[in-house]
Amino acid sequence: MRRALILAAVLVLAGTASAQQVADPDVDLSVATPAYRAESGPRVVIDGAHHNFHTVDGRYAPFAQLLRNDGFRVSGSDAAFTDESLADVDVLVIANALATEDVEEWVLPNPSAFTAEEIAAVRRFVERGGALLLIADHMPMAGAATDLGKAFGVAFDNGFAVDGDTEPDIFTRENGGLAEDPLTAGIPQLRSFTGSAFTAPANARALMRLDARYDVLMPEVAWQFSDATPKVSGAGRLQGAAMDIGRGRVAVFGEAAMFTAQVTGPQRVPTGLRAPGAEHNKQFVLNVVRWLGGAR
Repeated sequence: MRRALILAAVLVLAGTASAQQVADPDVDLSVATPAYRAESGPRVVIDGAHHNFHTVDGRYAPFAQLLRNDGFRVSGSDAAFTDESLADVDVLVIANALATEDVEEWVLPNPSAFTAEEIAAVRRFVERGGALLLIADHMPMAGAATDLGKAFGVAFDNGFAVDGDTEPDIFTRENGGLAEDPLTAGIPQLRSFTGSAFTAPANARALMRLDARYDVLMPEVAWQFSDATPKVSGAGRLQGAAMDIGRGRVAVFGEAAMFTAQVTGPQRVPTGLRAPGAEHNKQFVLNVVRWLGGAR
């Protein structure tokens, strides 16, 4: 009963707030020791061509500014993915892309946000030395990223990864959620905010692990759940991973808010970098993007 009550409360609150998320103007985005001189680092391009829920001037503006403060050159792009449009990119960030069919209504089916030609171009971009940060949140974003994920051996669950026993979602070494890795060195804990789940190929390094405490709920309509909603166990699934592909690098995550800073609803509740429990997320974001930026 406790699990059901907690689950219902978390999902109702999240569903109500999802349309009210805006960038947090009060978050601390300073970087004590930048990796690069101002505007001299690798070029980071944040996708804005695929109805993205998070864009460089929108909900990912704090993420973009954090990277600028670390010396990265950050911009957005409205261009489809081609060899030409990716030629001058060092790190491509795709956060919560959507197919045209899912812009207004989040219902099944959730087709790919990307054409087969775009997916092939991104794969070539990485193999030739580029880096990809692919973030696909809960349904329908995970469904929209499914085909692109498959190009790198990643299989997204198009659902909602929910821990019904504890809230918020805290990943530590003690609870098994935070893996030992150079990208998590010095990071005692991370916080995410629901999101999706995925499995990764054998060459991927786990960063954030789910377990049997989690259920991945897969409804037909976002935020509408019942006892009959299909689900799979979170055991063996991930919410963060990194891998080398060809000459390039790929980092995949099943949750987007943890990389940025937002306020939600009329009470302007902090979500992301300024939320309680997420105090170390900022350094983790820098660790991930610095690693990606060293691909070339």
